[in-house]
Amino acid sequence: MPDIEIAPPLINFFENSSIALALAEVKEDHHLLMVNDRFSELTGYGAEEVVGKNCRLLQATSDGRQANNLEAKTKLRQFLTGQGTTVRTPIVNFRKDGRPFVNLLFMSRLTTSGGATRYIFASQFDISRSSPHLLDQYDQDLGGALSRIRPLLEGHNVMLEGTLSTIANSTNAIAQAKVTLAELDRNPSH
Repeated sequence: MPDIEIAPPLINFFENSSIALALAEVKEDHHLLMVNDRFSELTGYGAEEVVGKNCRLLQATSDGRQANNLEAKTKLRQFLTGQGTTVRTPIVNFRKDGRPFVNLLFMSRLTTSGGATRYIFASQFDISRSSPHLLDQYDQDLGGALSRIRPLLEGHNVMLEGTLSTIANSTNAIAQAKVTLAELDRNPSH
């Protein structure tokens, strides 16, 4: 497990959040420092299985099956190399049991008052089998979480960078997720 001190208010926030959250370090391979119970419910992985590893482990099954994800990977790589304050993109992930899902991944930096990135904050939401009203509810929940995390970080020299970028057409995101999963089901060797 990485040896980084995490402020107790941030730990408490994660433990009590109603949405799936992960926190990663900013150096080297962006190893996970913490995930919450919602993350474990969504992915099937317990914290003890993922802390200290890169979240890309969700991009393939234990037997090597994976999705293309080129556009999402490009966006994530750009974000992780310092381009943009947030990223929000659908990406095909796999649960521990090998079942694919389309994850609407949101990532932001938690920075010091001096502007140095301290952590990578991420939220996950399964849009594969969702309806627009569930995505709208998630957007509201994520917006609320981002509003609540800001004051918790004050006094700990950490700030949330950027804001929630909304999806203009939730129906389109969900429809695309369903097409992506259908293609993956037709070509299980990917």
